[in-house]
Amino acid sequence: MPANAKLQSAMEYLMTYGWAILIIAVVLGALFQLGIFNASTFTPKAPPGACHVFRPNGPMTTSFINTQGICNGELPQYVAKFNGLSSYINTGTTGLPLGSNPSSFSTWVYPTSFSTNPVLFIYGRQSGTNMALLFFDGSVNHLCFEGISEGCISTPVSLNAWHFVGWSYGGGTTVTVYLDGSSQSFTIIQQNVILNAQNPSVIGAYGGAASFNYEFFKGTVSNAQIYNASLSANEMNALYNEGIGGAPIQLKNLVGWWPLNGDTKDYSGNNNNGVPSGITFTSSWESGYSAP
Repeated sequence: MPANAKLQSAMEYLMTYGWAILIIAVVLGALFQLGIFNASTFTPKAPPGACHVFRPNGPMTTSFINTQGICNGELPQYVAKFNGLSSYINTGTTGLPLGSNPSSFSTWVYPTSFSTNPVLFIYGRQSGTNMALLFFDGSVNHLCFEGISEGCISTPVSLNAWHFVGWSYGGGTTVTVYLDGSSQSFTIIQQNVILNAQNPSVIGAYGGAASFNYEFFKGTVSNAQIYNASLSANEMNALYNEGIGGAPIQLKNLVGWWPLNGDTKDYSGNNNNGVPSGITFTSSWESGYSAP
């Protein structure tokens, strides 16, 4: 066949099938953007309450403590969604470390706005400075901890992405704040943290009482844990590397565990169940998340 005939045949083929090929490519690109081909889409999801801590002798006891259920790091079915205007969770306060006693906290968050200096977790005296407070400084998009004084991690936090955040406090004047796989320590003075009926533990806002409803978090939250011990850097990194569906470590020191996988119950076995206000749960949360 002459070369010009072959060229003409190829051009006719492209003219005939080119539009179909282009349409298929566009459709495949759209499906990829929607996450249809994301491996995590097909990952098993743990139902609400699938993993929990069992304390056979009752809340705050440690003898024969263990985890039960699906505790192998499966992704949650749901995460808690906060609207940034009125959403928060009041939690129980039994066993929360007070004053200069060691404490650690971790959670996974997906912030969508920093405009109100959104609070992730707070407990203690909410008028004044005697409190433990983890929040985002909206002026610089940094993760901060406040006891009596405040310190912020130097790395900016990106919006619309999942992050592991937390703190570890050993009882002195230094707190270490964690962001994903990095950490930074600050000099603070935390003391006289007082809990009572007017000063609850709160996820997602600076207090639950009407007079303190501001600095609301906007975005989604999953797997919040608090301990009455100072977790080491290796332990905090282990929590991070477990991913968003990871189970707690150091069970004897675990005070509260709110997976937020479809409810606000405390799965630490200590009955520090959360009371939600304006919270919704979503199963469409995996965008922006990649396992460590």
